[in-house]
Amino acid sequence: MWRYPKVLAHRGGGTLAPENTFAGLRRGMRAGFRAIEYDVMLARDGVPIVMHDPWLGRTVAGSGKICDYDALELAGMDAGAWFGRAYEGEPVPLFVEFAQYCKVHGVWMNIEIKPVPGHDTETGATVARMAAALFAEELAAGQLERAPLLSSFSQAALEAAREAAPRLPRACLMDALPPDWERRAGAVDAVAVHVNHRHLAPGQAAEIKAAGFGLFCYTVNDPGRARELLGWGVDAFCTDRIDLIGAEFAEA
Repeated sequence: MWRYPKVLAHRGGGTLAPENTFAGLRRGMRAGFRAIEYDVMLARDGVPIVMHDPWLGRTVAGSGKICDYDALELAGMDAGAWFGRAYEGEPVPLFVEFAQYCKVHGVWMNIEIKPVPGHDTETGATVARMAAALFAEELAAGQLERAPLLSSFSQAALEAAREAAPRLPRACLMDALPPDWERRAGAVDAVAVHVNHRHLAPGQAAEIKAAGFGLFCYTVNDPGRARELLGWGVDAFCTDRIDLIGAEFAEA
């Protein structure tokens, strides 16, 4: 059962602001979104940061891998200039500060655990522990709809997250739905399956729903396609086009 918001701003501000930054988060909020998807990985010192790529050069100027730098070094780098001059100096967020900001402002989170290669278990456990600590009261009260949902392509990361914080909900991320999708989701006690909408067929959507899982799609940027997916029974999706698909789109 899907108990969460139905439309999420992808990486905070979609295409309207630099991804995985406070500026992106605030841009999504100004567009009316109170639910976002974003990525978390570990820096060299084991501190989680909000970042998608395991290397520098695309959204953060520089060279080398994320695991070549400590978190505070990364936090001092520019994660906004690539997007536009108005965002020069936008820092790489620390996960705990980013998550706290979301919680204070009532923004629900789908946190994608995005391990640097070779650090799946450590990343899954660290992110889960920190998220569970931040939402300890909600988890103790059974208010799972207020707690973040952890998702990952990494089965090892999800297994570690389950061990570290078993009450925190988890979701299996997949590109094309593999034949053993149900086994993989069940192995980590997932509450949902997250798939690339481009590879999803109506029969697969029905199969996932019939098995009792929530169904989430990424990254849906066309309103017509969004309506089609909702018609198939898809519970929720994230979008880069927060200018075309609003937070209340699924309710219209």
